[in-house]
Amino acid sequence: MTKITVKNTDLSIVKVNDADFISLTDIARYKTDDTSGVIGNWMRNRNTIEYLGIWETLYNPEFKPLEFEGFRKDAGLNAFTLSP
Repeated sequence: MTKITVKNTDLSIVKVNDADFISLTDIARYKTDDTSGVIGNWMRNRNTIEYLGIWETLYNPEFKPLEFEGFRKDAGLNAFTLSP
Protein backbone atom coordinates (compact mmCIF):
# COMPACT_ATOMS: atom_id res chain seq x y z
CA MET A 1 0.00 0.00 0.00
CA THR A 2 1.27 3.46 -0.95
CA LYS A 3 0.28 6.81 0.52
CA ILE A 4 0.18 10.24 -1.06
CA THR A 5 -0.55 13.55 0.65
CA VAL A 6 -3.12 15.91 -0.84
CA LYS A 7 -4.01 19.17 0.94
CA ASN A 8 -2.34 17.89 4.13
CA THR A 9 -4.43 14.68 4.05
CA ASP A 10 -2.82 11.25 3.63
CA LEU A 11 -4.58 9.08 1.02
CA SER A 12 -4.00 5.33 0.85
CA ILE A 13 -3.48 3.80 -2.58
CA VAL A 14 -3.85 0.06 -3.09
CA LYS A 15 -2.71 -1.67 -6.28
CA VAL A 16 -4.80 -4.62 -7.49
CA ASN A 17 -3.92 -6.29 -10.81
CA ASP A 18 -2.03 -3.21 -12.05
CA ALA A 19 -4.95 -0.88 -11.17
CA ASP A 20 -4.67 1.76 -8.43
CA PHE A 21 -7.51 2.36 -5.96
CA ILE A 22 -7.72 5.36 -3.62
CA SER A 23 -9.45 5.06 -0.24
CA LEU A 24 -12.80 6.91 -0.15
CA THR A 25 -12.57 6.95 3.63
CA ASP A 26 -9.27 8.84 3.43
CA ILE A 27 -10.79 11.36 1.01
CA ALA A 28 -13.83 11.83 3.28
CA ARG A 29 -11.53 12.33 6.28
CA TYR A 30 -10.47 15.63 4.66
CA LYS A 31 -13.95 16.95 5.52
CA THR A 32 -14.58 15.28 8.91
CA ASP A 33 -13.45 12.48 11.19
CA ASP A 34 -17.00 11.02 10.99
CA THR A 35 -16.57 9.70 7.45
CA SER A 36 -19.67 7.48 7.26
CA GLY A 37 -22.04 10.43 6.72
CA VAL A 38 -19.87 11.95 3.99
CA ILE A 39 -19.57 8.64 2.13
CA GLY A 40 -23.27 7.89 2.61
CA ASN A 41 -24.24 11.23 1.09
CA TRP A 42 -21.82 10.74 -1.77
CA MET A 43 -23.23 7.26 -2.49
CA ARG A 44 -26.77 8.69 -2.73
CA ASN A 45 -25.75 11.49 -5.09
CA ARG A 46 -27.35 11.16 -8.53
CA ASN A 47 -24.04 11.87 -10.31
CA THR A 48 -22.35 9.07 -8.35
CA ILE A 49 -25.18 6.66 -9.15
CA GLU A 50 -24.94 7.57 -12.86
CA TYR A 51 -21.18 6.98 -12.80
CA LEU A 52 -21.58 3.60 -11.09
CA GLY A 53 -24.18 2.56 -13.68
CA ILE A 54 -21.84 3.42 -16.54
CA TRP A 55 -18.93 1.62 -14.84
CA GLU A 56 -21.05 -1.49 -14.26
CA THR A 57 -22.28 -1.45 -17.87
CA LEU A 58 -18.68 -1.37 -19.13
CA TYR A 59 -17.04 -3.82 -16.73
CA ASN A 60 -19.68 -6.14 -15.25
CA PRO A 61 -21.10 -8.71 -17.69
CA GLU A 62 -23.69 -9.75 -15.06
CA PHE A 63 -24.97 -6.18 -14.52
CA LYS A 64 -28.77 -5.90 -14.60
CA PRO A 65 -29.65 -2.47 -16.04
CA LEU A 66 -33.40 -2.84 -15.43
CA GLU A 67 -32.85 -3.45 -11.71
CA PHE A 68 -30.39 -0.57 -11.60
CA GLU A 69 -32.98 1.80 -13.07
CA GLY A 70 -34.86 1.84 -9.75
CA PHE A 71 -31.74 2.99 -7.90
CA ARG A 72 -31.05 5.63 -10.53
CA LYS A 73 -34.57 7.06 -10.31
CA ASP A 74 -34.45 7.24 -6.51
CA ALA A 75 -31.05 8.97 -6.39
CA GLY A 76 -30.98 12.51 -5.03
CA LEU A 77 -29.16 15.50 -6.42
CA ASN A 78 -27.42 16.54 -3.19
CA ALA A 79 -23.91 17.84 -3.81
CA PHE A 80 -20.73 16.41 -2.33
CA THR A 81 -17.74 18.71 -2.07
CA LEU A 82 -14.41 18.45 -0.32
CA SER A 83 -14.18 22.12 0.57
CA PRO A 84 -14.08 22.78 4.35
